[in-house]
Amino acid sequence: MGASTIIENRLKHLETHLQQENPVLLNTVQSFRLLDKVAYKLGLLHKEESYATQIPWWPLISVLGTFSAGKSSFINHYLKYPLQRSGNQAVDDKFTVICYSREKNAHSLPGVALDADPRFPFYQISDELELVSEGEGQRIDSYLQLKTCPTETLRGKIIIDSPGFDADAQRNSTLRITDHIIDLSDLVLVFFDARHPEPGAMRDTLDHLVSNTIKRSDSGKFLYILNQIDITAREDNPEEIVAAWQRAMGERGLTAGRFYTVYNPDLALPIDDDPLRQRFERKRDNDLSEIHERMNQVEVERAYRIIGTLEKTATDLEEKVIPVLTRLVENWRKRVLVTDAIVYLLIIVGLLAGSIKLGYWQGLSFTAPSWLLNLTSTPLSIYSTALGTYLVLLAIHFGVRRLVAKSMNGKIKKESAALDVRGSLLDAFKRSTVSWRSVFHKTPAGWGRRSRKLLSQVLQDADNYVQRLNDSFTNPSGDEIKPVTEPSPEIVVTEEDKAAHKDIA
Repeated sequence: MGASTIIENRLKHLETHLQQENPVLLNTVQSFRLLDKVAYKLGLLHKEESYATQIPWWPLISVLGTFSAGKSSFINHYLKYPLQRSGNQAVDDKFTVICYSREKNAHSLPGVALDADPRFPFYQISDELELVSEGEGQRIDSYLQLKTCPTETLRGKIIIDSPGFDADAQRNSTLRITDHIIDLSDLVLVFFDARHPEPGAMRDTLDHLVSNTIKRSDSGKFLYILNQIDITAREDNPEEIVAAWQRAMGERGLTAGRFYTVYNPDLALPIDDDPLRQRFERKRDNDLSEIHERMNQVEVERAYRIIGTLEKTATDLEEKVIPVLTRLVENWRKRVLVTDAIVYLLIIVGLLAGSIKLGYWQGLSFTAPSWLLNLTSTPLSIYSTALGTYLVLLAIHFGVRRLVAKSMNGKIKKESAALDVRGSLLDAFKRSTVSWRSVFHKTPAGWGRRSRKLLSQVLQDADNYVQRLNDSFTNPSGDEIKPVTEPSPEIVVTEEDKAAHKDIA
């Protein structure tokens, strides 16, 4: 069982771009194909799905924060290009995905360009919005837009600029998108406005972007930034403003980690006191340098993260999905056999009670009625009666199989949510309990020596990919080697891509 034509075309399209833009990751697509093959056999994935399309392949940086925190101006300064509109009030109500383009001029494309392209982080996000509210998926253009920018700083990465985060005013759809990009991002910059650092003004932002993130296993990818700190130079005690902000963060549980205080050099307020100005500029330059360095490192982190996802998916299949699925199939088998025995016993008891009531028994002697004698009078009638009885018992058995499997659906959904793995555990269970598969099979459908071999190959390949990446950045032996030169990843929105968007949509 292989992938559908649509999925295969998407993977080939992805390979074409990786060949030109990031050859190190090219072979990982084939490894994802092997994982897909195992998942198709198990029933975890449909042929229209692929593990390779469930992750973003380009480094992703998301910029979140309040509407007046200077997110857009920070992006413009980083890109050295006036791409995003900025102001003291909310000037943009969409999530903007910003990527590199060879064209000299910047371009803006509608949200459907993101929803239909598996290379981008919002692939098929319209389906998620449809789950939140019926009809919202068709309004994808009101939530998302894609902008291209010719600056070399953006080459090899994607930046997402979010609308101002005001939790009380946001609909569930916007919150769903925010959670989605946080999960996918390699780096999350959380901006706060130094002009309003008090907890009351930041309460909702703190709750959603601090309290809900510090318990994550990937909490290290969050950078908390107090922006426009130059406004405090006119205060008698600027350090108190920073302290108030840090106290507010501490109240939400964030007591450790790196906090940054910056302002935009292009939009800075004049500071007349030279020593004070130099102190502010020195602090700003140091923090901006650290932030920019983290942003530039996401290309390396993304390559390792993709390989890590490949390895984790293979490991989860063998160590999590298969044991749970095996246990579920075993429970189903036992319940079916027990229920079969009970039903058949009830049928026997019912027939016995009926025959006694109809007077077919004289003590311990059974007197067969004429209709039963007719059913067994000839060899043909005996075979026909036996076949009819077998078919009735078989129909009862298959009815029991379906009822028992259906009764376990709720439990399987809960186990699937707790398992937190990619793919549908319920669909895999259904594949293992189809009517043409014997109830005495102890292993899930599609799981055998070949599937184990494929997973083992994927895990071995993942180790090799990591070694290749390590060789690109390290030299443990100390031998003199030639530097690895590879094309920098870039995302180009061409006419061919636009046509592909329409075909997929």
